[in-house]
Amino acid sequence: MTGPRTAVVVPTLGERPEYLEQALRSIRDAGDAWILIVAPARFDASDLIASGLADEKVDETGRSLPEAIEQGFAALPNSVEYLSWLGDDDLLRGDSLRITSDFLDEHPRSSAVYGRCDYINENNDLVWHNRSGAWAAPLLRVGPDLIPQPGSLFRRESYRQTDGLRTDLGWAFDMDIFLQLARVGRLSYVPRTLAAFRWHTESLSVAQRGRSVAEASQVRRAHLPRIVRPISVLWEGPVRWATHRAGSVVIKGAKK
Repeated sequence: MTGPRTAVVVPTLGERPEYLEQALRSIRDAGDAWILIVAPARFDASDLIASGLADEKVDETGRSLPEAIEQGFAALPNSVEYLSWLGDDDLLRGDSLRITSDFLDEHPRSSAVYGRCDYINENNDLVWHNRSGAWAAPLLRVGPDLIPQPGSLFRRESYRQTDGLRTDLGWAFDMDIFLQLARVGRLSYVPRTLAAFRWHTESLSVAQRGRSVAEASQVRRAHLPRIVRPISVLWEGPVRWATHRAGSVVIKGAKK
């Protein structure tokens, strides 16, 4: 098969060029990948493409982040077998794409693979380290989402068996797609730090955290068997409190 086997979609508004360049460079350093930028028509990506930091740019037509990512996935070359997305201010670590693509090559029953993730601030300083594990996949059904999306990689064939990203969600669409992928294959874990997620203190308001936690609860309950949903209130309250508390701890660290 000719053409790229792995691809990463980078949705951006083009408003943080210094972070965007870091993100694109980290993808290049992480392994061989087709890098596709999804951005408003006004954003000129020609210099990034000419410099080799990206391969293609498509003009965004939707109004939300999951819509932009879905648009990017749809525009990827037919040769792509593994795909993911990366925020325009996040980073891949080390040989992230080599590690995850090799894992999927060797484990055909896995629909997706994920690893550990650093949390960094605006200055790339480490704020917190997410030591995720294999236990995070089953926990996803009844507890907080501790699977880092940055650094994860999906099997395209498995992704096509899902309903795709839910465009009605603003925060928990990554949690939802992991739950969908768990229905068509295994969510596998590698004990390596694969990415860095950037926390912006100015955007981490209490109100946003509350909406994010509530949306995650909505997603968890939607994936439960109907007969179980009525009694999920027994554990959803504690789970929401613990998730909100954990986020508050990280926010305090980011502000220091």
